[in-house]
Amino acid sequence: MEDAFVHLCQPDGRKSCGACCGLYNYTVNDRESLVLRLRNRTALFRRTVKTKDDLPGFSRQARHMEDSSRIYEVIYCCEYLGILDDDEKTIGCLLHPMQNRGVDMRDVSFYGRQLCDGHFCPSYHYISREEKLAVIHILNDWYLFGLCITDIDLVKEYFRLVSERVFTMPPAQLFGEPPFQAIARAFFELKIAWPFRSPDDNRFGKYAFNGREYTIPYIDYEAIGCEKSPYDKIFLSLSSEFRDENELRRAEEIIRHHFDAFAQAYQRHCGGD
Repeated sequence: MEDAFVHLCQPDGRKSCGACCGLYNYTVNDRESLVLRLRNRTALFRRTVKTKDDLPGFSRQARHMEDSSRIYEVIYCCEYLGILDDDEKTIGCLLHPMQNRGVDMRDVSFYGRQLCDGHFCPSYHYISREEKLAVIHILNDWYLFGLCITDIDLVKEYFRLVSERVFTMPPAQLFGEPPFQAIARAFFELKIAWPFRSPDDNRFGKYAFNGREYTIPYIDYEAIGCEKSPYDKIFLSLSSEFRDENELRRAEEIIRHHFDAFAQAYQRHCGGD
């Protein structure tokens, strides 16, 4: 992680990201469902695939045993995404040569070897090096890491607001130390435990999908008699929906609490009163 290039797909042996393979694009994409899907698929692959000739049969069986319903039709869900280690800490391409004694079988995938090998997601381009390293320090869970590192607005707003509170961008390695790692992780866990999340099944982050179309359901602050919240981008990333001003204020207090906690810990770290 000291090189200029920061690998987001496989940053270390404690987590990885499979978002580009359509991991979160399944209609049912909670942690338990995805773990079961990947576990069963990986077991099938290990049991049935010995050479490239076995891949068409694996693909048919995998698709037959899985629910392939997608949130967004445009994003392909690759059946070759699986679990890479016995402890189930990393996920990735089952066709990759590192998984097959040096044999690269990615040519049979939907996107092909060349695209899979050279693709960089938008987060690679828009999230700064320090922000990437900080998230890698904070999260050691493939499910949450993938959800958060691909949510550019959520990541950048978090570090922007942290920097405003403590008047500097803390060094990335600080986010790997207690209590900062726990404080930051608690914020990003809102991605899966947000009380004001829209109940609509077609929502993912700030987007709402309908077949091949998508929109951003902006929060109608005027309808609840409020001005735009300073946490608006965070609320959108969390797929928020507020029925009235009371819910909005409660949501703002939750977010404010996370930044207060970080600022207080940072002040103690720097030797402040």
